Amino acid sequence: MRAPVPSSAESSSAPTADPESTVPLVEADDLSKRYGSHRAVDGVTFRIGRGELVGFLGPNGAGKSTTMRMLTGYLYPDQGHARIGGLPVDSVEARARVGYLPEHTPLYREMRVDRYLKFVATVRGVRRADVNHSVARVLRSCDLEDHATRRIGALSKGYRQRVGLAQALVADPDVLVLDEPTSGLDPGEIVRIRDLIVQLAEKKTILLSTHVLPEVEEVCQRVLILAAGRLVADGSLSELAQDESDRLSVTVDGAADIAVALLTRVDGVRSATRSGDPGEGRTRVVLQVDDRYVTADRIVRTVAEAGLTLYELRHQIPTLEHVFLSRTRGLTRVEDDA
Repeated sequence: MRAPVPSSAESSSAPTADPESTVPLVEADDLSKRYGSHRAVDGVTFRIGRGELVGFLGPNGAGKSTTMRMLTGYLYPDQGHARIGGLPVDSVEARARVGYLPEHTPLYREMRVDRYLKFVATVRGVRRADVNHSVARVLRSCDLEDHATRRIGALSKGYRQRVGLAQALVADPDVLVLDEPTSGLDPGEIVRIRDLIVQLAEKKTILLSTHVLPEVEEVCQRVLILAAGRLVADGSLSELAQDESDRLSVTVDGAADIAVALLTRVDGVRSATRSGDPGEGRTRVVLQVDDRYVTADRIVRTVAEAGLTLYELRHQIPTLEHVFLSRTRGLTRVEDDA
């Protein structure tokens, strides 16, 4: 549901927030949303401070897109509150401070790029005297100056994504909420859009939803992970990795199901997951353990007693992928939402 466009009269009477305030720029407080019998988002709470670039991750159906729609005022929660700059997200000023790039940006393909951006600027409440300046600014920042007079439908998907970013930026918001901005792009376009996001993060607070985990590792200072509508992780990459630090990679001979079952029974092993295929009839299993030093001795004894050959036993430094899989394992899809 698209939020209503405020009038200038509403704008003048809206409450104001101090831009230098220490209040978090983005707040989700116990956000919940149902679609029929499905609880899409279930009591999600987090804060994002000024200048943060935060990755927003989760399996398909985790509730990420629903959460972002609630944060941007395009969808009302059944429970809880969202605030931008300390103001309710349904207030005129809060909406003016957030730019939103949905996964499928509703672009008018027959319009010229510059005319579309002027239209969006007008709808977003940019003063008539400032519209041309605002459009020129985002054309420049999104590297669209040479394409300003082209029809949107004639652009490559990468440049259409740039137009989507430009429309999110045209009212000069403090906060950007980006839903899968590199989805479906070729590798070169992904790099260019990612570099653009990094540049924007120098001046904006950004919530970035993506399925490309290396992208998050490269550009984000902090990660939120959603699963089955609930927030299951919130922290810097180093903090989340620390929670997953006791992991062992074990390679043995034999069938995967036998190896996983055998290693799961070792005292001190919390979980066992097959990892890749080392070939030559071998199985690699990643174990999450209570104490890697004590458990490693038990693994060596258990494998030997089972008559298997141990080819490798090493401490595994967790990646974001490991953290993601660990935090979302066993949590089921709750609705058809990205």
